[in-house]
Amino acid sequence: MAILQRTSLGVAGVDATDRFQVSAAVLSSLAVVQLIVYAGLQIPVGIILDRVGPRRLIALGALLMVIGQATLAFAPHISVAIVGRVLVGAGDAMTFISVMRLLSNWFSGRTLPLVSQLLGTLGTLGQVLSAVPLSLLLHAAGWTPAFAAASGASLVALVLVLAVVRNGSPPQTQSLDVVTEAQSVVGQIRESLARPGTRLGFWSHFVTQSSGTVFTLLWGFPLLSVGLGYGPTTASLFLTMIVGATVVAGPIFGILAGRFPGRRSNVVFGTVGLLAIAWTLVLVWPGQPPVWTIVLLVIALGIGGPGSMIGLDFARTFNPRRSQGSASGITNVGGFLASFVMMFLIGAILDLLDNAAGGTGESAQLYSLDSFRIAFLVQYVVVGTGVIFLVRARRQTRRRMHEEDGIQVAPIWVALFRAWRRRRG
Repeated sequence: MAILQRTSLGVAGVDATDRFQVSAAVLSSLAVVQLIVYAGLQIPVGIILDRVGPRRLIALGALLMVIGQATLAFAPHISVAIVGRVLVGAGDAMTFISVMRLLSNWFSGRTLPLVSQLLGTLGTLGQVLSAVPLSLLLHAAGWTPAFAAASGASLVALVLVLAVVRNGSPPQTQSLDVVTEAQSVVGQIRESLARPGTRLGFWSHFVTQSSGTVFTLLWGFPLLSVGLGYGPTTASLFLTMIVGATVVAGPIFGILAGRFPGRRSNVVFGTVGLLAIAWTLVLVWPGQPPVWTIVLLVIALGIGGPGSMIGLDFARTFNPRRSQGSASGITNVGGFLASFVMMFLIGAILDLLDNAAGGTGESAQLYSLDSFRIAFLVQYVVVGTGVIFLVRARRQTRRRMHEEDGIQVAPIWVALFRAWRRRRG
């Protein structure tokens, strides 16, 4: 339900432009403020999570999303809509890392990476709900009924959380290592940041999750429906294909992370490389890109979600239980920090290009394919910067592993060569 609320604006971007009579930059601010609230609350929520447990925060998050979507449903102008998205962002911020902590209370060992990926896969069904039934309801019944229905969905989730969710099984609940009040909050954050594994998780999340978030939360639907001319129905179909890719990739990444923990960063780099190839094909293709390039792009975006879960796996494995909440919060900031920077810059560039062409503000010109080709180039700058820091964090993490535990991770090509020699021998 949280991901349904998070992505609900993505299928309503064009409708929001017409309803509130706003520019692309102002529309992007509606999504950006949601992500700023989400990212800004990750560390405070993580610290609170280490103290009160996940159940209360999940319930509070559901309640805030109920109020936020109801506010958006009846918003008469853009300022009220922004308040609604702030509440949605706050509720969403309390949900994901709390559920991740819930999993670590109930599962361990190789099972945990797998069920974590399965959780992420299950969560993407919320994106299907926003891309298909919510989109159909929006275009059939209008703005208010659609977002009122989304609010009702979170109300159902709230009731179910209160009815069935528990923090952990009795033995684990009693032995849960909770941070004491005497421990400094600033010291706890500093302790988590001092671990290279936390920074490795942050930058892994930064480079893998951001492109898909920008696409599904706001700019993908206008690109597909208007820029590429596919229309709302086909655009919704492409958004559901992202979920299909996530469903396939999630369990595979979970198994790989459990069996080859020393190679998780290679999966991250492979994911970023696939995203770069897919975006380059779409953006530089002369004229209208063929359908297969769009299919490749949405598949790559779907794989980016499970790739970002590896960042949270880094935060879990390189931090003690007492600070896993704050470490997960720090890591989860990464992808959303990159997302709201790119989301806002794309909107600003679209407006600049529209003004340069006469400034009509009409959707057909504002969201033209040529404008999107230029605007989406900001991804290369933002994600490329993240890759530089990711390489640095991986080097520091491996050095720390060697110094403290005697574990030395050879480069991937060395490991593959050794495996090839063993097979021959």
